Amino acid sequence: MNKYLQIGAFVILGGVTGYLGYANQQNTARLERLSTNLYSLQLSIASTTQILQTSIAQTHGDLADALARQQQTVQTQLGTYQQQVNSVAGTVTTLQKLSKTDPELLQKYSKVFFLNENYAPAELTEVPSTYRYSDAKHNLIATAVWPHMKQMLDDATAAKIALYVFSSYRSFNEQSALKKDYKVTYGAGTANSFSADQGYSEHQLGTAADFITSGLGGQVDGFDKTAAYKWMTANAYKYGFVLSYPSQNQYYVFEPWHWRFVGVKLATDLHNANQYFYEWDQRKIDEYLVNLFD
Repeated sequence: MNKYLQIGAFVILGGVTGYLGYANQQNTARLERLSTNLYSLQLSIASTTQILQTSIAQTHGDLADALARQQQTVQTQLGTYQQQVNSVAGTVTTLQKLSKTDPELLQKYSKVFFLNENYAPAELTEVPSTYRYSDAKHNLIATAVWPHMKQMLDDATAAKIALYVFSSYRSFNEQSALKKDYKVTYGAGTANSFSADQGYSEHQLGTAADFITSGLGGQVDGFDKTAAYKWMTANAYKYGFVLSYPSQNQYYVFEPWHWRFVGVKLATDLHNANQYFYEWDQRKIDEYLVNLFD
């Protein structure tokens, strides 16, 4: 009996062992499949992650490029708007300056245009006695011109050049009286060759002056032979002054003593071109009006 029990036990034990071995094989196979699936899933996740990262990076790059282009467009537009604003502001400033500048100051007179008897500079300043040739004679000059004239006279003195104002502003009536005296003294024909009729004199503008130096006995004749004239020829334009009637001009005799303020820019351009005021077209000269007192 015991023998059969033992045989039965062995059979049962063998069956259990076989089942457990089979079950273990199945579990091992299942685990391998799970591991394989997990690995595949990990690869898929890694691939998807890489694709997403690449897509995000590309999208970010595209967005960055688009943003950069948009910023450039905006900056360009802002630059254009700023230029327009500056242009408008410049135009307004120019118009404001022109509205405050007497257009007569750059007109041609001297037998060309006429100043009526009521014309007078907006504001006049008396030239201090230090800068006048004669203390007994008062000289007036346009207030806006005086700083330029003063600087020129001071610089001439610093260069050891004796330069003084001999005559400056003359009203319509003063010019009329002066011309009458010249006609009596020299005759009408001769007087007309060196003296303007009333209304045609640059002196009425308040921007012209006759200069003199020592050693001429109080006369302007011979001024062109002096160191003062040589200095003015080389330097007057720097202060805005030009010689109105050079040698062989078509209006009056050569007047080396008579200089007119036309602004530094115009005077400099005339000097560089080796031309004089009355040689230029009036429309060209008018373009300098806005810079007259700069």
